[in-house]
Amino acid sequence: MTADRGDDPHVRQSLGAYVLDALAAGESAPVAAHLQRCAACAAAYVEVAEAASLLGLADEEDLLE
Repeated sequence: MTADRGDDPHVRQSLGAYVLDALAAGESAPVAAHLQRCAACAAAYVEVAEAASLLGLADEEDLLE
């Protein structure tokens, strides 16, 4: 895994949808491949995935505060 692939565009903008399995058909595979090559995006993925998992622990009152 490298820090940057140069001409390979980063996928940070797609990570939220990727974590929630909400990408359009054909978009998930390139994101997954990029995450295996790019340490920076892989680290960002972990942060987004952790945040998404915490949302499941929140109830309505937590969200209204």
